[in-house]
Amino acid sequence: MASFFSIYYLVLFLPPMVILYNLCPKKYRPAVLIVGSYIYFYSISGKLLMYLLFSTMSIHHIGLWLTDIQNQRNVVLKAAEKEEKKAIKAEYLKKQRKVLAFGVLLHLGILLTVKYTPFFATNINTLFDFAGLDFRLTIPKIMMPIGISFYTLQAVSYIFDVYRETISADKNICRLALYMSFFPQIMEGPISRYSDTAMNLYKGERTTYNNLTLGSQRILFAMVKKIVVADRLNDFIEKVFTDYNQLDGGVILLGAICYTIQLYMEFSGTMDIVIGTAQIFNIRLPENFKQPFFSRTISDFWSRWHITLGTFFKDYIFYPLTMSKPLKKLTTKARKRLGNHLGPMLAGAVALFSVWLCNGLWHGAGWQYIFFGMYHFALILTGNIVEPYSRKFLEKLHIKKEGLPYGIFSMIRTTILVIIGELFFRAEGLKQGLIMFKRIICNFSIESFKNRYVLTLGMDGYDFIIVAVTVLIVFGVSLFKENNINVRGEIAKRHIVLRWLIYYAIIMFIIIFGAYGRGYKPVDPIYANF
Repeated sequence: MASFFSIYYLVLFLPPMVILYNLCPKKYRPAVLIVGSYIYFYSISGKLLMYLLFSTMSIHHIGLWLTDIQNQRNVVLKAAEKEEKKAIKAEYLKKQRKVLAFGVLLHLGILLTVKYTPFFATNINTLFDFAGLDFRLTIPKIMMPIGISFYTLQAVSYIFDVYRETISADKNICRLALYMSFFPQIMEGPISRYSDTAMNLYKGERTTYNNLTLGSQRILFAMVKKIVVADRLNDFIEKVFTDYNQLDGGVILLGAICYTIQLYMEFSGTMDIVIGTAQIFNIRLPENFKQPFFSRTISDFWSRWHITLGTFFKDYIFYPLTMSKPLKKLTTKARKRLGNHLGPMLAGAVALFSVWLCNGLWHGAGWQYIFFGMYHFALILTGNIVEPYSRKFLEKLHIKKEGLPYGIFSMIRTTILVIIGELFFRAEGLKQGLIMFKRIICNFSIESFKNRYVLTLGMDGYDFIIVAVTVLIVFGVSLFKENNINVRGEIAKRHIVLRWLIYYAIIMFIIIFGAYGRGYKPVDPIYANF
C-alpha cells in the first residue's frame, strides 16, 4: 500500500503534483487534481477503482433525480390552491423518500456486501453448528477497496443533503468526482460534507508561500508522530497481542497503553499530512482531532476524536431518530413516568445505541468492534444519567467540577477508560480481548519490568526513551493548542533563520530517531483498513 509517509507519496507523487498544479492555468487545475487523485487511487487499489467511479456516477444521477422531483413539486405548488398544498407536499415528499432510500440502500448495500459478507456468513454457520444442522454457507473472498468506508459516507451525506435541500444537486460530475476522490483524504478521511469542501476543491487557487510553509510544517509534524512513535511501537504491540497468553497483566496493560498511543499518533499524524497536503493546494479540509486526551468525559473524548465521523452519525442517525414520531411519543410518555431528566434519556438511549452500534460496525466486521461500540454506548449513557447526581455529590464535598485538580482527575479517568476500549478494539477477536483484560485484572505483575523481560519484546530501553520523549513533545504542542496558542503560526512569525533552524531540527530528529532502515518493516495505515 502506498502510504502517505512513503517515498512514493512524499517524493515521487506529491511534489510533481504541486508543480504541475501551479504551472497549469487556473481553469485546468481542478482537472489536474482529479486525474492525479484517480492515478493515486489506482496505484493503491487497481481495478477496485470501479467502486469509486460507480459511487460518483450514482450520486450524480440520484442528486439530479431528487432535484427534478423538488422542481416538479415547486411548479405544482405554484399553481395549486392553498388547501391543496399540504397534500401536494406530502405526495412529493413520499417520492423523494423513495429515491433517498434507494440511494442510501444502494451505497450501504455495497459497503455491507463488500465489508461484512464473510462476517455474517461465518456467524450464520456458527448458528447452524449450534442448531446441529449439517449445512454451511460458502464464505466468499471479496476484495475491499481502500477507503470505501470513508467515501461511502461522503456519498450518503451528499444524497441526504440534496434531499433535505440544504444543498443543490451538482450538475457538474467532475466537481462531484473531485469531492469523492481528492487524493489526500481518499484512504482515511476526514469525512467531508459537500457544502464544506466541494466548491473550495474546484476553485483551482494557486499555492501561496504561506500555505506551502504551513502545510509543509504540518507534514513534518505528521512524520514525527508516525515514523518516530507509531511505527517504532508496532513490533512491541504485535508481540503483546500475539503472545498475550505467555505475558503477565503488567505487560499487557503496557501493550494496551502503547496501542492507544500508536493509534493516536498514526491517525492524527495521517490527518496532519492529509490536511497539510490540502493546505498546500490552498484547500481547507475539516479537522478530525482536537486534543482528545484533554477530555474530561468519554462523550467529550468522542467530540474531539475522529470528529467528522462523530458529526456524521450525529447529523444523519442520532438527530433524525430523536426527531422521529415514534421516539417523540416515547419521550412524551417517559417524561410523565420518569421525570424531566430520565424521561428524555430513554428515547435518547435508543438513538445513542443505534449510533454506537453503527460506529462499532463501521470500524470493522467483528464482535470486538460491536463490543467496542457497546462499551462506549454504556459509558456515555451512564455518564448522562448520573451527571446531575454526581454534580450534587461533588457540591456537597465542596469539590469544584471545573477546577484544575478535578479536571486532571477527570482526564486521567477518561484516558484509562479509553485505553480499556482500545484493548478490545485492537484484539483479534472479542474472546482475545476478554482474556487479555482478565489477565490485566487477575494476573497483574511487574516482574517482567524488574527482570527486564519487557525489553526483549520488540523494543529496548532506547526505543522506549525515544517514544517517551516524543510523546512529551507532542503533548506539549497539544497543551499549547488546548490553550489557543497556534504553534505553527508562532513559528511562521519568527525570523527566517530561527524558522529554518526549527525545520532542520525536526528533519534531523526524524532522520536520527525515525523507525526505518535495515530490518524495519513499513507499517500500513491502520485506519485505512477500517
